[in-house]
Amino acid sequence: EHRKTGGSAGQNKKAGEEFLLKNALKTGVNETNSGLQYSIIREGDGMTPRHNSWVVIEQRATLLNGTVLIDTYKEGRPSEFLLSDGIEGLQEGILMMKAGSRYKFWIPWELGWGKKGSSEKIGPYATLIFDVALLETD
Repeated sequence: EHRKTGGSAGQNKKAGEEFLLKNALKTGVNETNSGLQYSIIREGDGMTPRHNSWVVIEQRATLLNGTVLIDTYKEGRPSEFLLSDGIEGLQEGILMMKAGSRYKFWIPWELGWGKKGSSEKIGPYATLIFDVALLETD
């Protein structure tokens, strides 16, 4: 039997919900109406992107179990994309940032890859953790 490394739907959903409940109580962690949690590591003073902006970011994305999905900090090559192409939680988070900022996001499954997951690494109902530095936006 072939298994995804991203965990089962039931495990992921339960672990994510429990984690986010505890995380929300931590000092410096804020939560939006959608359930996106974030903390500000560094506040920049550049432009704020719009939904249809092109963004250049450094990002480290992991699952709750520490599995690294992407780490441009280590790779030395930032990610560039149209913000509207990002997952919902990342879009919402980056829209709050100014260029030069670095935020940490905890993205519940509803704002991530949802019930289906994505690829071998990201299982169904996966909660995601993103450390994002917004380098540039148009």
